[in-house]
This record gives sequence, C-alpha cells and structure tokens, in this order.
Amino acid sequence: MGYRDLREFIRVLEEHGELKRVGAEVDAELEITEIADRVVKSGGPALLFERVKGYDIPVLINLFGSRRRMELALDTEDLDATGKEMCRLLQPELPRTFFEKLKVLPKLAQLSSFIPKAVRSGPCKEVIVKEPDLTRLPVLKCWPGDGGRFITLPLVFTYDPETGRRNVGMYRMQVFDARTAGMHWHIHKDGAAHYRKACARGERLPVAVALGADPATIYAATAPLPQGVDELLLAGFLRREPVALVRCETVEIEVPANAEIVLEGYVDPEEKRLEGPFGDHTGYYSLADYYPVFHVTCITHRRSPIYPATVVGRPVMEDAFIGKATERLFLPLIRLQLPEIVDMNFPVEGVVHNCVVVSIKKSFPGHARKIIHAVWGMGQLSFCKVVIVVDDHVNVQDMSEVWWRVFNNIDPRRDVTLSEGPLDVLDHSSPRFAYGSKMGIDATRKWPGEGHEREWPEEIVMSDEIKALVDRKWKEYGI
Repeated sequence: MGYRDLREFIRVLEEHGELKRVGAEVDAELEITEIADRVVKSGGPALLFERVKGYDIPVLINLFGSRRRMELALDTEDLDATGKEMCRLLQPELPRTFFEKLKVLPKLAQLSSFIPKAVRSGPCKEVIVKEPDLTRLPVLKCWPGDGGRFITLPLVFTYDPETGRRNVGMYRMQVFDARTAGMHWHIHKDGAAHYRKACARGERLPVAVALGADPATIYAATAPLPQGVDELLLAGFLRREPVALVRCETVEIEVPANAEIVLEGYVDPEEKRLEGPFGDHTGYYSLADYYPVFHVTCITHRRSPIYPATVVGRPVMEDAFIGKATERLFLPLIRLQLPEIVDMNFPVEGVVHNCVVVSIKKSFPGHARKIIHAVWGMGQLSFCKVVIVVDDHVNVQDMSEVWWRVFNNIDPRRDVTLSEGPLDVLDHSSPRFAYGSKMGIDATRKWPGEGHEREWPEEIVMSDEIKALVDRKWKEYGI
C-alpha cells in the first residue's frame, strides 16, 4: 500500500536519508526560496524548516526534488513499469465473447477498488477554525518581484456545476489578506471551466483547498488527465488503496481526510482582483492580471500541522522532477494512440510544455511530420511550442545527441514545420495571449520519397569486434 498521509512519507524520506530537518530560524520571505533553490540544483534532500520566523507551523519543501524521491513518493522502483501497469488498467477493451467478458472482470474489480471512499471524519478535522486567518500560515514570498505571498502546492477541489464531476487541480494562490486569496485558473484548466459555468449560472462556485495530502494525491493533482477523469482515481491506483475523503464544514465538497490543512470557501462570479506578478517555472515572472477571488469561510487542520510548499523558477527546480515522472507514466498511454513512438523526453529546459522530443520507428515518407501534428492534437501536448522527431535508435534522453541529429540531419526548408494554435498561458514570447506559432523539426534520416535524392551517409560506428577487444584489454593499457 502507499502512504496514509504526508507524515508517513516524511518518515520514509528520513529513513532513506532523503530529508533534512533545519533547526535554524528562517524567513518565509525570500530566505527559504534561496535555500531551496541551492539545494534542489545541487541534488540535495527535502527540507523541513522547523523554525519559521513569526510562525508556529513548520514548512516542508523540495518534497519531489529528485527522481529517487519521485519514485519513493509513488511507491515504485520503476516509473516506466508503473506507467505500463496504469496503461493496462485503463486500456479500453471490447470483449466479444462470454469468456472474454470474464477476463475483463478482474480488471474492473481492481479499478473499482481505487475509487475514493467517504469517511465520517479524519485528522484534517482535529482543529476547526470558524474565524479563519490565512496570515497565520507560513505562506512564502518566493522571489523579489512577486506581488505577494503565494500558496504554491495547493490541491484545489471543485465540482462541475452541471455534471457534478470533481476536479482536483494545482493552481497558485496569492494571499491578499486574512480571508481572501487569488485563484490563478488558466483558461485551459478544468477548474477554470467549472468557474465559467458557475458564472453563466450566476452562482458562487464552492471551493476547497487541501494542503499536505499523501504524495500520490499531490502528484495526481498535477497529472494531465483527460477532462472528466477523476484525479483521485489515479491517486488511488498509485497508492494502491482508495483516497479517504471527508466532507467539509461549510461547503459541499469532500477533501482528503488525512490532509494537514484544509481551506474552505467559494469564488464569487462577479469579483476579480489583480494577482501577481509571480516568479514562475519558466524562469521569468508571469505578469500581473485579474483573476477570481477565493473567499475563506473555514480552516480545518491537524494538531501541529505541517505546511507544504514548492518553489518554481529557472530550471532545474522541484517541478522538473514531477514533469519527468509524468513523462514516464503517460508514455504508454500515448503509445496507445501513436504506437510508432519508441521514447519521449520533456527536457527540463523546455519546462514541460515548451518542448517534447520523440523517437519513432519510421515506416513511410512523412512519418515524422504525421507525428508532429499528432502530438499537437493530444491533450496538454497541444501547448507544446517545439516538437522534435528522431529515429528509433536515438537516445532522446541525451539532449547532446538530439541536438547533434538536429544540426546535422535537417534541411530547414524541407524539415521544419510551422503551425499556429493554442499555447500555454505562461508563454511570454507569443505576440498574443495563449496563442501563437509552433515549430516541428524532423531530424530523422531522410528517404528518397521525402525529396532527398542524394545518398544518405552512414554513421560512424566502431565494429563490435574491436569494441569487445578493447573492453578485454582495457586494464592492460594502463589508462
């Protein structure tokens, strides 16, 4: 089974030498960010700051800041294997005979065992505050140009006003005062769609925010699931048991019973407030703009709660490892639609949504171009600015090799595809908001049918016989 709560994960991290408790007093304004930035870029551990100036709540940060911690968080030794298992469970099957129907039953039973379950109460209700005050939480001001303090690792729970379907997303929240915070819903996100529906109905949208759930549930809130798929079902699969949910005190929303802190409230359709700037995961400040306002009606929390946070900025940061986990977990699902894809890489410099590199088993002229357009048609990959396609034997995880192929294999006029479409809201380079141009690069070996009439040269590769000889004699060389 996975972790019951955040505290159990902290204990496991300590046992593996992956967490450091910091006893020195630190400031939630800028100082914690500078410490965390240095630690994550040096491959250091998760940090639990036990003495935060002016607060009696400790701050946990860099929870997912390495591949090893991501594996521990999702309770796996192999993210690729977990992705294949997830694909096996979710792959649609249409049984044609009675016996095929019987074979599907265990899969359905396994899936049903991951559905979240309601419980009467939980640790998140140990303290109930009906006069809430957000300023009592050690919310970080991360960068000098930030517009204020931001909650950076929230699980935001909303329900579709029309269908009642739940969404759990991770959207930053600027604390304005004791009772209000910004709700940074990007236009493409499910939470924003719920908000727009509530506005059309002239209704307040109930919202609950969980801080400090178990690690699989935190990750699930970031996962690029298709619209309408419950993130808590994914969390249940990853933790191998359903997420226990408890009903909030002042809104009709269920939240993880073992969360550290829960913020309850609503968003009013008539109210927006200037939010930002914010030092974002692109490494640049996202500009200030008007966003909905979250009104807090109640705060519940565990006794002696822990406040979880993350810091985003110029890569490599903690979110890069979350993105790499998504790369491995969702590759098998992408292969269901594009089986010719061999491997995929979201380079950290591309901040997940700006670049994807795929290797393919090329079967016909123009195959790479087909893949480029297919990637732009798949969920959140539609926001990708640059798609690079290479042959199946190329190691896409080695960007030095990828760039060597690009710089040597392309004829710009023939092999570069330009298109237009939606872009991530945080893209600052496009002339228009959330819309602009994209580039596809075909760095595969060219075939005559693709207009390359010259002979394509062979790559320089040493023979296996000589490689084996040198391997055997290596110690003799004294090098």
